[in-house]
Amino acid sequence: MAEEMTGGCQCGRVRYRAVVHDDEAYLCHCRMCQRATGGVSIAFVNLFKTDVRWDSEPDRYASSPIAERGFCSACGTPLTYEAYEHDRMDLTVGSFDYPFRFKPTEHSGCESWHRDWLDTSQLPASRTDQNQGLVQRWMRKIGRLPD
Repeated sequence: MAEEMTGGCQCGRVRYRAVVHDDEAYLCHCRMCQRATGGVSIAFVNLFKTDVRWDSEPDRYASSPIAERGFCSACGTPLTYEAYEHDRMDLTVGSFDYPFRFKPTEHSGCESWHRDWLDTSQLPASRTDQNQGLVQRWMRKIGRLPD
């Protein structure tokens, strides 16, 4: 079922609307995505370029001879992977206002996969609102925890 979803960068300067047709997403582990995000992988939703409308355009960096990446130059949020001469593009799952809809369906770039980082469910876990020092810093600055 097609649904229009919204998203954007951390600071709100870059915003988009995307028509999403399913819940499928994937993790890319390639070295270029690792370097572009500073993470061990990145979660993407693959969409037709015509299904994405920018309320405010991202900055773009020609990250290779075959593609560019959209990002916000104000806050640094990675937003897209856009191959040249292709009718589809990737939006980062985390940049959607409601990223919880998406489910991972595959891995890409597995030659650089850091398997120890994929299933971390057995590690100790804590909630942000249970970290009193962090809560106090947020409360002093903005009176609430961030979204």
